[in-house]
This record gives sequence, structure tokens and C-alpha cells, in this order.
Amino acid sequence: MFIQTEATPNPATLKFLPGRVVLEEGTADFREAESARTASPLAARLFDVPGVTGVFFGYDFITVTKEGADWQHLKPAILGTIMEHFMSGQPVMASPAGGGESAQGGEFYDEADAEIVATIKELLETRVRPAVAQDGGDITFHGYQNGTVFLNMRGACAGCPSSTATLKHGIQNLLHHFIPEVQHVEQVQAG
Repeated sequence: MFIQTEATPNPATLKFLPGRVVLEEGTADFREAESARTASPLAARLFDVPGVTGVFFGYDFITVTKEGADWQHLKPAILGTIMEHFMSGQPVMASPAGGGESAQGGEFYDEADAEIVATIKELLETRVRPAVAQDGGDITFHGYQNGTVFLNMRGACAGCPSSTATLKHGIQNLLHHFIPEVQHVEQVQAG
């Protein structure tokens, strides 16, 4: 098994490409070891590597966030953990329902804005999410109110130094271009 790695715009996060499907549908984001223990055998193993502070699963990639240690010391342990897990035949997630994705939960917007929200979601799905996934992250719609779109950034995008620029200059400009009613884009933390 050959696992490729790619740098992300977030220096604390590295993207691992195991050459196979990681999650068939959706994404899973783990920010602490406790939530990983019950939801994902692979995430639990990755949190056992000293220095790992976050694990994110996409369709065909895993992003790992670290604190402190250098990648040159962590990367071999993480590669070994991923390889060992896939060779064991264990599932990535403990239950088929998934673990971190709550895209629909907690959304808010006025019913009168349903058409605008549908267009926002379509643009996010077709133009924004594929680009963000390239960098090892994900972005989901959270809400729309008074011309402001609220988005949740996950994986490599969470805590990335360039995430504010991505939101303000990239996504805000794109949405405003297609939907003049959109004036601002704000990041929210998923609860």
C-alpha cells in the first residue's frame, strides 16, 4: 500500500491519500480523542500518535492536524498507523451512519430566502467544496440572515491562517457575483 501526502495551506495540517475510498459519503471531523474513540477506529488510532490534535476524513483523503512536533517526526508514525488500519480490514467508521457530518443540523434561514439559500448551496457544492477538498478540508452551509452567509470550515481549513482570505476574498466574492443579495460571509464553529 502506497500512501501519498500533500501539504495544505494550513502548516499544522497534512493531507494523506491512501489510494482508496476513505468515506463513501459525507465527511467526518474529529477535534478531540474522546469523540473519535466511539465513532472511528481509524481516528482513535491516529489520536494515539503523540502530537495529533485533529483528524478529518473526506471521500479519498485523511487530513491530520498536529500541535508541536515536526512533520518529519510525526509523518512516519501516521503513515504506519493508516497503513496498519487499512491492512487490518477494520472499518473507518464504527457505524455506517458516519460521525462528524451534521450538514443539515442547525441550519437557519428565513423561508422567504429559500431560493437564495438553494443557489448558495448549489454554488458551494459545485464550485467551492471541490476546491476546498483539494486542500484537505470541507466547507458546509450553516445559515443565511440579512445578507450574511454563515459557513462552517472543517478539516485543514479549520484554523488555517489563510481561511479568512478564502472566506472574504474567494467565497464572498463568488457568492456576491452570482447572488447580489449576499453581502458578507462569516465563519461559524460547529457545535
